[in-house]
Amino acid sequence: MREKKIFTLAGELNTAMSYAILGDSERFLKHKHAGKAYQTLKEFGCITYPVAEGIGRLEGSKVYPNLSALQDKVDVVVPCLRPERLPDLMTEVQACGAKAVWFQEQNWTPEYQKQADDLGIQVVRGCILKHKIYPRPFGFFNPCYWHGLHSPKVPKKR
Repeated sequence: MREKKIFTLAGELNTAMSYAILGDSERFLKHKHAGKAYQTLKEFGCITYPVAEGIGRLEGSKVYPNLSALQDKVDVVVPCLRPERLPDLMTEVQACGAKAVWFQEQNWTPEYQKQADDLGIQVVRGCILKHKIYPRPFGFFNPCYWHGLHSPKVPKKR
């Protein structure tokens, strides 16, 4: 049996960790950022759990209604919603047993940072999509290609 290769992502995060992608039905089903982040992490070979109310299944995977349904299954929470939609994010992250939060662009706030520091939760900022390898020459047209030009890249799982 072939050993799974582990790739480094942002900060201390890597592809061996499990991720909960926190979104809503619109951000998953209409190919918004939550759906793209979920798909990208799956392509990297990560264990991923979509979290959104009102969706039963997403691409054959069970969608969990909230973070408390993932008690002790998740290492990292990836919020893909605006801060005003997630007032108790850090307490929910701590309650589900996650050790880190990977904030996507425009989701981080100083209040979240202070709460995370107080609770001992690691905070990582930056977009998941910049770690993806984009095919050339069309990758040049994707802004994530340019934002992640010097970021570590992860090949798709075979």
